Amino acid sequence: MKLMILESGAKAKTVKKYLGKGWIVQACGGHVQDLPSKGSKGSSKSMWKSEKNKLPEPPWGWTSGAEKKIKDMVKKAKKSNVDEVYIATDPDREGEFIAWRLSIIFSDFDSQKRVTFNEITEKSVNDAINQARDIDTALVNSAKVRRFMDRLVGFECSRFSRSWKLASMGRVQTPTLGFIVDRELLREKHVPINYHSVNFNSDNVNFKIRFHEKNDPDAWIDDDGKHFPDRTFDEKLANDSIKILNKNMEIEIVSVKEGNSNRNPKPPFTTDTMLQSASSTLGWSVSKTSSIAGELYNSGHVTYIRTDSTRTNKDARDIIKKIIKEKYGDKFLGEGVLGPDAKKGSSNVQDAHEAIRPTRPDIRQLTEDVNDDLKTLYKLIWARFAASQMSNSIRETRKIEAKTDDLEKKITGTATWRTHPGWEIVYNDYQKNIIEEPPSSELKNGAVWKINCNSESPKLVSDETKPPRRYSESSIVQQMKKVGIGRPSTYVSTIQTLNKRKYVENNSGSLIPTDAGKTMWLEVVPFYNEDDNQGLFNSDFTAKMESNLDTIEDNTQSAPKIWHEFVENFEKMNEIAKTKKRSIPSKRQIELLNNLIKNMSENELADYLNGKKPDDLTGDEMRETLDLIIKEGGDFPASDKQINLIIKLADQLGYKLEDVCKIVDIDDINNLTGGKDGTASRVIDQLITESQSLPATESQVKLINKIAAREEVPVSDILSIANIVSIEELTKKDASKIIDTVMKKNKKSRKK
Repeated sequence: MKLMILESGAKAKTVKKYLGKGWIVQACGGHVQDLPSKGSKGSSKSMWKSEKNKLPEPPWGWTSGAEKKIKDMVKKAKKSNVDEVYIATDPDREGEFIAWRLSIIFSDFDSQKRVTFNEITEKSVNDAINQARDIDTALVNSAKVRRFMDRLVGFECSRFSRSWKLASMGRVQTPTLGFIVDRELLREKHVPINYHSVNFNSDNVNFKIRFHEKNDPDAWIDDDGKHFPDRTFDEKLANDSIKILNKNMEIEIVSVKEGNSNRNPKPPFTTDTMLQSASSTLGWSVSKTSSIAGELYNSGHVTYIRTDSTRTNKDARDIIKKIIKEKYGDKFLGEGVLGPDAKKGSSNVQDAHEAIRPTRPDIRQLTEDVNDDLKTLYKLIWARFAASQMSNSIRETRKIEAKTDDLEKKITGTATWRTHPGWEIVYNDYQKNIIEEPPSSELKNGAVWKINCNSESPKLVSDETKPPRRYSESSIVQQMKKVGIGRPSTYVSTIQTLNKRKYVENNSGSLIPTDAGKTMWLEVVPFYNEDDNQGLFNSDFTAKMESNLDTIEDNTQSAPKIWHEFVENFEKMNEIAKTKKRSIPSKRQIELLNNLIKNMSENELADYLNGKKPDDLTGDEMRETLDLIIKEGGDFPASDKQINLIIKLADQLGYKLEDVCKIVDIDDINNLTGGKDGTASRVIDQLITESQSLPATESQVKLINKIAAREEVPVSDILSIANIVSIEELTKKDASKIIDTVMKKNKKSRKK
């Protein structure tokens, strides 16, 4: 008996159909072991010491839910007398890491083999089995070093960012955030420039008036020095032009310049171009596209979806060319588009994967019983692959210059019509309003063309220059690829992390940095980044690290060398950041100082600050000042946070503020003192105690009903935990007791 282990259940189901009897096919569910999670043994170490010529050996821990699943798999394999184990996880760096961990777990079995396939077809699966190999140590080491880097940065820098109450920093996530924040800053700095332009239609050609040439003192030139001859500051000039056009209702052709243009097909999809195309064509988010593409791959319809490669299999190209020839004719066959990775000397190719293409190019549309989203994305992938092997789309162009009576300004337009659709024919469903006939009016000097006079023509356009567009999910992926940070396997997860950490918000497709995101990039990151592009979160530095990981993968550099060099660089940068931070007061310190001094006289304040202003204090001076004020100043005012909480609790209990003050024998809430032992804390403790006797909240009642339903017991059984008979008797305190008891019970059960 033979065992094949894949990552996903859907993939395993597909492969099982091809292998038949004599095989057990099971899914591991992704990563089974990884660096120890938070709270587990060894998790507190951000890096693990090792000799210069060795990598660390951390205590690899089970991922959530993996231990039981894998141990059951081992048990079943032994019971079934499995003598050969084939590990068929994904054909990339992460897949190889999973395979390595599985090979150790299944080391008791006589034979272990590593198999990879870029597409899940019967032929590719059988070919992979026949070409089984050992675990690729270089790939595994590359994956290890990436983990070590990410953990080191994540642990140390996230601890650093907590002073700003920020969740985390990351080797790739933070520079990606930087692009989004910097783009927002450009938008905020943008000063709109008003303009007016005039356009009109004649015989399906859009014409514009050239108001100002570049040497004209009134020429409209934007901040980047770009000249727009069809724009003017003079609204009267624009309106007068419209009046003339409406009066004359015709133009005379002065010159016609002939030309043509070829539109080349694009290479087959890579991960980033697929995400971008699905966004622009279908309006999908990157997470949706990634998920649907994963389903297509797992069910055997398309090749592996995490790739930077545009290379394709010759057999697949031959099949699609045959289909093109049969359906459209020889004129539609092209030489085939080569992507940048297929050219000699190209860079930034992660691996030898093919591009994303249909595994069976002869199937243009999925007709089986699958959801519409799978059919939609498959159709787009097929069109892109077919188009890459087709001829150019060809258009005739005529650049036209015209005039009209009483208007001294030039009129220009371009007539364009498609003479050969080429690759665009497979994109008919995505393209609209393609003009395929020349204008009916004469294209020669002296010809008179009628103006289409209606509500939209001639038209005055009064607008202003727009700020740079915000990044979308797909365009930030394009930027990540452009600068070389991240890889196909991390594009989507990086964006998801930024959203999860609430560093960015997705507003109608645009990524907008939150206040937390701006704080991270503008206040925290500068401690690590220098002007010489060597900062830890500088995109150039991150790209270099990604490139170094690739060199480990292709065996051109040793993993220990890359790891130890990174550690050395990181320790220097981290120590510099800590030193800088100690010299600058934290936000928390500034808030505390402002609270302590708000009732001080100017003379008292001057004594404590030695004549300095609070904003001028260094970090060390701030600490000394706070210690002195707290030590000598005695009681200090309650914080705004404490005051707000007291007001909220008093409102819930129906108390007046003067009644609340009586708890600690004061007459004004502003006289409450702060700190753990202050009067504000005493008031808060008593109000919280009293609030516990209030009826349970609606959310508490809902949760208790949900618990009863989940446990399949009457609600009264759950209420008995707090010696309560009915919901009506339930207080906030009782509800808290019940919920805590059930949660502790469930936690113990999970541990067992």
